[in-house]
Amino acid sequence: LSTVQMPAGIPVATMAVGSAGARNAGYLAAQILGLSDPALREQIRESRQRMAEEVADSAEEIR
Repeated sequence: LSTVQMPAGIPVATMAVGSAGARNAGYLAAQILGLSDPALREQIRESRQRMAEEVADSAEEIR
């Protein structure tokens, strides 16, 4: 079956191929584990905040 035709009850998380996909798969797994681990959830939040700041800084450099 195609990922767009999965029946109800069979959730699909599709990631890219390569290092970006592997990294995103790790983030997804951590996010799922963070549902029951407040400390991990906070680490994920902090990591995403750092990434957002890096993107903003990079955008400023381009301007």
